[in-house]
Amino acid sequence: MNRSSLATGLMFISPCLVGLLVFMVYPVVASFYFSFCDYMIFDSPRFIGLDNYGELVNDPLFWTSLYNTLYYTLIAVPGGMLFAFLLALILNMKVRGMAFYRTIFFLPSIIPIVASSVLWVWILNPQYGLVNMLLIRLGIPNPPGWLSDPAWSKPALILMSLWGAGGTLVIYLAALQDIPVQLYEAAELDGAHAWHKIRHITIPTASPVLFFTLIMGLITSLQYFTQAYVMTSGGPGNSTRFFAFYLFDNAFQYFRMGYASAMAWILFLVIVVSTFLVFRFTGKYVHYAGR
Repeated sequence: MNRSSLATGLMFISPCLVGLLVFMVYPVVASFYFSFCDYMIFDSPRFIGLDNYGELVNDPLFWTSLYNTLYYTLIAVPGGMLFAFLLALILNMKVRGMAFYRTIFFLPSIIPIVASSVLWVWILNPQYGLVNMLLIRLGIPNPPGWLSDPAWSKPALILMSLWGAGGTLVIYLAALQDIPVQLYEAAELDGAHAWHKIRHITIPTASPVLFFTLIMGLITSLQYFTQAYVMTSGGPGNSTRFFAFYLFDNAFQYFRMGYASAMAWILFLVIVVSTFLVFRFTGKYVHYAGR
């Protein structure tokens, strides 16, 4: 009976098992092998050992793409978290029409990435864009070139990422509404001001959610690709050629699958190390209920 039950269970979950093995396990194992090969996709892979990794170390564009990715991650992730958290605090107030305001701030997060990228190309246009027209009206005669200026291209993409913080905003708003009101009432009886309540009640109580969004934002930003691909094509001057972008070029433009696989495993190691460091140095500040 146990064998029959096991066979029946395996039969029912076989589509998931086959999909997992074919579309996830096999590609991961194959990419690890290809990272040690000279594989031009149209030819059979040829084992070359660590040559791909050695070439990456001496590839200046590899280091440029890694710098661009880390630059974006270190600014966009904490900046987006802070922006979304402040908006959540505001939208958690008890005022009329709050449902409408919450909807307005959430809408950008459900717009397809390609559509929003095309929209922001026009918004950040140096000559006719809405942002520069507003800056000129505010008295800034020479506004930034944004996507056409290497010094402002990454800040432009970071600015765009703040616009799509609605998903994180909803998570923070749910966390804020889950905080017991009794904690705030007790703090008010002790004479706590608004900042004291945010610092000693709101942030510690919502810290598990903040920690979750930090990890997810870190993993997502290290794989940043679509917006740069649509809006800048890696320019100007490779200032927006992010790591995933350069990996994509090597794989599907230059057809260097072995080289791209080596890049993919380095990206995997960067994500693992970054996640470990976040757990190591920020996990102790996370306060879970009942602990």
